[in-house]
Amino acid sequence: MHITQLNRECLLHLFSFLDKNSRKNLAKTCRKLLEVFQDPLLWSRLNFHSPVELEKNNFLLGPALKHLSICWYSERVKVCNIEDWMKNSFQKDFCKRHENTVSDFLLDVCNRCPNLLSLTLSGCGHITDNCILQLLKNCPNLKSLKLENCVRITDHTLEAVTLHGASLQTLHVDFCRNITQAGLERVREKCPSVMLRAERSANMMPDSKPEKKLMLEKASRKLVQL
Repeated sequence: MHITQLNRECLLHLFSFLDKNSRKNLAKTCRKLLEVFQDPLLWSRLNFHSPVELEKNNFLLGPALKHLSICWYSERVKVCNIEDWMKNSFQKDFCKRHENTVSDFLLDVCNRCPNLLSLTLSGCGHITDNCILQLLKNCPNLKSLKLENCVRITDHTLEAVTLHGASLQTLHVDFCRNITQAGLERVREKCPSVMLRAERSANMMPDSKPEKKLMLEKASRKLVQL
């Protein structure tokens, strides 16, 4: 039996075991397999492991997308996690070329994927509060938001959670050094049902000078009390 003789349900099941590139290559062989590739049911979950993957035409975005993960694991692409002064010329060039890649992609998700249930971002150093705000507004069913080492995220994202995260059940902001303890307490107060985790975040030295000043003042008060 030839693969094209299988019914659509079987073909969808077969495609589900393939990665994005393999699905795309198989879809190029005939019209029937291309139609299966374009079936929204095939694209309820997307995982990306490098900025380059976001620019490939090997996936579909649509209302069927429920789970999205964008995580940089490779040492060659994990350049947004380190300070500018620590980057070599290759890392600086790479980071500059992909500065808006993730944020532009997420804005596309806002417009096309209103039924998103979970979003995981790790090492996406250029993601801003406004990007997360737009996601929360446009994806009202979002239940899980996990941010790790997204260094530009601040208390504005936490405030957006309290205002627009009505469906949110899980919030992780690990290694997001520019959020504060006050912001975390506000989330706990206004959204007590949300499972909040913030490992190595508010206790790290933030970038903004006002927050550094606040931390120094608190430390001084503790010394006086001692």
